[in-house]
Amino acid sequence: MWLTSLLAPLGGILSTWLEGKQKIQEATIAKEVTQLTNEANWDNIQAEASKSSWKDEWLTILISIPMIMAFIPGMREVVDDGFNVLESCPEWYQYLIGVVFAASFGIKKVTDIFASKRAK
Repeated sequence: MWLTSLLAPLGGILSTWLEGKQKIQEATIAKEVTQLTNEANWDNIQAEASKSSWKDEWLTILISIPMIMAFIPGMREVVDDGFNVLESCPEWYQYLIGVVFAASFGIKKVTDIFASKRAK
């Protein structure tokens, strides 16, 4: 009898603790689902907005120019010089170029990587 009266409060405490743990886990899962939903919505908005834009085509042409020039006799040095100049640009500008291309082509994870490198 006395054992039952001693264990009853402990059972209540344990039950309350388990309920609290479950609520924390549910809140964490809900937060993650919300974040994933928001990211998917953002990607959809970006894709919809770029349908009538020439930005992607412009960036594709721009990025292709050095590749094409590398096969034209006498232009390889120009390409090399251009890349050497870009390499000497400030790091923030190099990251900015990467972010612009990543954002334009809807590569959100790449943008996150650039952002995390910049934060370091």
